[in-house]
Amino acid sequence: MRYVFRRRENDKKPFLLAGAPPTTCLHHYIKSSSTVREKTGRISLATAKITDGQGTMEALVCEKLGDPATAIGEGSPIVLRKNHPVPPLDSPTAVRVRVKATSLNFANYLQVLGKYQEKPPLPFIPGSDYAGVVDAVGSGVSLFKVGDHVCSFAALGSFAQFIVADQSELYLVPKECDLVAAAALPVAFGTSHIALVHRAQLGPGQVLLVLGAAGGVGLSAVQIGKIRGAIVIAVARGEEKIQLLRSMGVDHVVDSTKEGVTVSVKNFLKSRKLKGVDVLYDPVGGKLTKESLKLLNWGAQILVIGFASGEIPLIPANIALVKNWTVHGLYWGSYKIHRPPVLEDSLKELLSWMARGLITIHISHTYSLSEASLAFAAIKERKAIGKVMITIDDASHSRSKL
Repeated sequence: MRYVFRRRENDKKPFLLAGAPPTTCLHHYIKSSSTVREKTGRISLATAKITDGQGTMEALVCEKLGDPATAIGEGSPIVLRKNHPVPPLDSPTAVRVRVKATSLNFANYLQVLGKYQEKPPLPFIPGSDYAGVVDAVGSGVSLFKVGDHVCSFAALGSFAQFIVADQSELYLVPKECDLVAAAALPVAFGTSHIALVHRAQLGPGQVLLVLGAAGGVGLSAVQIGKIRGAIVIAVARGEEKIQLLRSMGVDHVVDSTKEGVTVSVKNFLKSRKLKGVDVLYDPVGGKLTKESLKLLNWGAQILVIGFASGEIPLIPANIALVKNWTVHGLYWGSYKIHRPPVLEDSLKELLSWMARGLITIHISHTYSLSEASLAFAAIKERKAIGKVMITIDDASHSRSKL
């Protein structure tokens, strides 16, 4: 599989690796440092200490609701605790994982703001998808052993050095995949896979329109669309994002900062003698959704993924009726409760695709736990082209060279 890393703001040298094996990528982009600067809200990390299931660890804790992009120590709602209790094994089938990397999603940002649909009681450790190494297992665990590489997702808790999950919630990471890439997989690619494969049942020759195509879920939707044989149209903002999408073989790319989406897409459809868009993948909402509805074919499917624009669009029911549209609301996390077998099959297929090199994990920014405010800022300010990651290492902390 191919790994692509990009330069982070204020770094002097660009950093790009493509086609290198996982260990090569990690050796190049993870650098150790024993001290960090207070003025950016960074705090040096301490090594976790565990003795017979007891001990302390580094954990990022949300103590109040607010903007997590505010520097730690300057009124931020998140605090880096260096002596947070290590979670114990709470059942015979429990597995404790030493987290190596965890993904930061827009939902994590909304949750700390207090604007997400699920509002956990304070204080809480944010986080969702992660990957790491099995550290300890309960007496009834039969699927994993200490040292196994695994990935998973949780409602909360992955922004820490350790997390505990039941063995039924973990997925073995193939030896061909690295853990940073695996940590970026579950939420973004899982959302797009269930949306496009399970719900819309996207097939060869269909036209897929992806809004916000250079974000984490957007890039995953583009890749899955190509794997399914669809004609993929991508909408993004800015030349760097446009160039990336073109390099991925997207059939038509629209830079919404330079041209109207409707006109550009209609011209493309006309040139290919296509009637319209069959599947709309929409993690953006707002005015862009309204504009995109004009492009939909009879019998089109609309996948409502999220509202990164901050505006919830209105989809007129009368037009949906006349044009026989199907509107799918997609809250990926709820599949864990209502359709766990679908979720399990989806993630297993994605891990297989990743091991075979069919999908590429584009990592835009990488930070340590102490730099979490910078990671949240990258999400808030839409600086990311792909995934924003937090990497965790007890001996040293990872500095982004992207």
